[in-house]
Amino acid sequence: MTFAYRQGLSDGMQILKNHWQLILIMVVLFLLWNTPLVIPLKILIVFLHELSHAIAAILTGGTVLDLSLSPNQGGHVISSGGSRLIILSAGYLGSLILGAGLLMLALRTDFDRQILALFGVVMLLVTLLYIRDWFPLLFCTVTGLGMLAIARFLSLEINDMVLRVIGLSSIFYVPYDIFDDTIRRSGLRSDAYMLSEEFGLPTVFWGGLWLVLSLVVIFYCMRFAIGENSNIQIGRVKRNKAS
Repeated sequence: MTFAYRQGLSDGMQILKNHWQLILIMVVLFLLWNTPLVIPLKILIVFLHELSHAIAAILTGGTVLDLSLSPNQGGHVISSGGSRLIILSAGYLGSLILGAGLLMLALRTDFDRQILALFGVVMLLVTLLYIRDWFPLLFCTVTGLGMLAIARFLSLEINDMVLRVIGLSSIFYVPYDIFDDTIRRSGLRSDAYMLSEEFGLPTVFWGGLWLVLSLVVIFYCMRFAIGENSNIQIGRVKRNKAS
């Protein structure tokens, strides 16, 4: 066994030791991804997708008229005005950035309760202002109240884990969804398809551009957020463990 091989094995074992919880979450998500157990999590990521469309519409001077989700992991935002280029591009990339932000905040701060509570409040406000269909009304109300309950009554570590699972799910889901919706099935009426109709260039161009940008976001999130040791350690603040 050469020195380089032994060193590489040692480094690999150290990475596994320092980040086994994140690795385990990813493995569990991968194994359960096509089971009914993960469907609520997928719908939550779709909510982030539609929320990103809505935020983009408002920030570019538009108005959100309706936001909806469906049990089969679909959704839509109906808006008036604003920049169509930014609004249509915001869905996939915005949900990824929101998910990566949740993961980074979970890893780097001790404000897990406040962050999860704010997420719950946002879901309830969006429900009140923009949602009219029964399924998203029920899903967003229950999920938003559940987040507030977790933030209020459960431990900091559990709040931390919830944010990690949501963040990692977004990072796991969005690139695959971009590829599946805009490249593998380029004829599907996706955000990229509508961009192609309105601004030209093929659907796969927009999908490919978003896929590259999503991988860049994931790379920098993993590079700067994880730190030397990402494991949740009871009784230790994350400022120390992520240094």
